Amino acid sequence: MAAEGVRIAAHAKLNLFLRILARETSGFHQIETAFALLELADELVVRRTPRGVTLIVREGGADLGNPDENLAVRGARAILEATGHRFGVAIELTKRIPVRAGLGGGSSDAAAALHAVNALAGNAVPRAELVQLAARIGSDVAFFASGAALALGWGRGERLLQLEPLPASLALVAVPPIGIATPDAYRWWDEMHVTPAQRGAVVLDAPTLATWGSVGRLGGNDFELPVFGRHPPLRALFERVAATHPYWVRLCGSGSAVAAVYASEPLRDDAAMQLGTRHQQLLKTSTRALAAPAPEPHTQ
Repeated sequence: MAAEGVRIAAHAKLNLFLRILARETSGFHQIETAFALLELADELVVRRTPRGVTLIVREGGADLGNPDENLAVRGARAILEATGHRFGVAIELTKRIPVRAGLGGGSSDAAAALHAVNALAGNAVPRAELVQLAARIGSDVAFFASGAALALGWGRGERLLQLEPLPASLALVAVPPIGIATPDAYRWWDEMHVTPAQRGAVVLDAPTLATWGSVGRLGGNDFELPVFGRHPPLRALFERVAATHPYWVRLCGSGSAVAAVYASEPLRDDAAMQLGTRHQQLLKTSTRALAAPAPEPHTQ
């Protein structure tokens, strides 16, 4: 018998590198990236109700907009529709991942809702079909729904190759007060690349993504140039974080957060002390070496 309520973590992600390859006539973009999970996570508690979908947001303090357009609500509705609307759900979402920071919080919430509601439905939707539903909600949602701790992504980010996770490492995420909407970041990139240049040859293999040293040599994030051009303080933040001697540092997705990975806790703590919290929020977390957890029964 399916549970009446479940709890699930919705982890944040890093883009270890991100290349924008082309703009489709539809307005979407073809990309090439590598996703890695962070321990930083939102939490969803989802309970069965007679009908409909309701959402309550705890903590975070951010305005998540119209609940009907929330990605977690869309994820829940996708499973309810696929299983014949046999019941409804109440979602309690505890936000810990900053919004408009490039950490994938909304997409991860959607994937967590897909898995949670599917668990309440007795896992009626097969995993392969669930990932297809995820891709229809948003490109990053497919990565989170896959459960992988590390994956190459291409197409719109919904085509994935799961890889062995990198060693879990200490990370620091610097979150400035400004947020970046992903459509804006793509538009700024389009304005700089009316005719995108041809990209050179590249070989991506498992050893290239096996150590943080090799990941650090892969190249950057194509959003950095247009986003930093529009918001010079973000470039200054990136440069300050890079000066703290991390293994790896990048703009998170389309921004606005900047993340870095360190060899030891003292190095990360020294970096946090150097950066301070006057101009940005600092989140201490770590990269994840395990697959995303499945929903667990929740009775309270």
